[in-house]
Amino acid sequence: MDPLLLVGLFVILFAVMTLLKAVRIVPQARARNVERLGRYHRTLKPGLNFVIPYIDRVHPMMDLREQVVSFRPQPVITEDNLVVEIDTVLYFQVTDPRAAAYEIANYITGVEQLTVTTLRNVVGSMDLEKTLTSRDTINSQLRGVLDEATGKWGLRVNRVEIKAIDPPKTIKDAMEKQMRAERDKRAAILNAEGQRQSQILTAEGDKQSRILRAEGQRTAAILEAEGQSRAIDQVFQAVHRNDPDPKLLAYQYLQVLPQLAQGDGNTFWVIPSEVTSALQGVSKAFTEALPRSAATRDEMPETSAADEEVARASEAAAEAVADAQEAESPNGPRQLTQKNEEPSPFPGLDREPTEAER
Repeated sequence: MDPLLLVGLFVILFAVMTLLKAVRIVPQARARNVERLGRYHRTLKPGLNFVIPYIDRVHPMMDLREQVVSFRPQPVITEDNLVVEIDTVLYFQVTDPRAAAYEIANYITGVEQLTVTTLRNVVGSMDLEKTLTSRDTINSQLRGVLDEATGKWGLRVNRVEIKAIDPPKTIKDAMEKQMRAERDKRAAILNAEGQRQSQILTAEGDKQSRILRAEGQRTAAILEAEGQSRAIDQVFQAVHRNDPDPKLLAYQYLQVLPQLAQGDGNTFWVIPSEVTSALQGVSKAFTEALPRSAATRDEMPETSAADEEVARASEAAAEAVADAQEAESPNGPRQLTQKNEEPSPFPGLDREPTEAER
């Protein structure tokens, strides 16, 4: 083969390789640092870039997007001497590719170690209960310290989150027992409050019912008393308005007399002395001759109304005497006692009425 041809081919191949090395395409949100003769020269921007081959050295691409790094759980001692495992997540972004490449050898490792030391410093000033309930405070303190420390590294820490805080197993069991006791306490308190409210409502209902029942009884008693008062007043007015004579009163008194002996348990009853006067008045009323006119005498039958009244009075007197004799007998069920010994109030009832009396 012709040597000149080989040299030509070698020159063409070298020119193509040199051209390829001179052209650098950088994707969006990426950056590449360029060193010229071992010294930082510039940072390639996204798009088409040209460098001097064999003089400029282009570093690997650096991602300028926000990155998420999860660190393994770290043991941290709290203020009350308890060891807890804390798992954190870091959100950061490279803002200065030159500083990220030349200010620190490995910024990921640096951020991890800085997070661990800052976390131990922050959590070490808190007890376990405060650590479990103060995640936002811990996150804000971590973010402030990391953002200040990583600023010279060309990094910006956007957020630091605590994924989990794991206390020891014995502490977990104690916390579960405490939580169960608190819930039992709240349940007992709620049950007692319910029973208290129930008893209060029941007592209020009983009170209201008794008040209403008492008011009803009072109203009923008042109305009953008013009714009795009106009835007595009407009877009294009717008696005085009709002006009854002693004969009618004596007859009514005689009708009430048999009620004194009523009842199975009455073995002794007293006849007042006024009965004699009443019987005398009734006898006198039935035995007195009433004047009649000629027309009335002609129209009335042989047995007049007076005769009927006399007959009924005689029967009533006979029954009263029989009851009195039965009461006076030693085997009788009742004893008849009279307050004042007076002659028989019916003299003349046993004899036949004369022609003039008829």
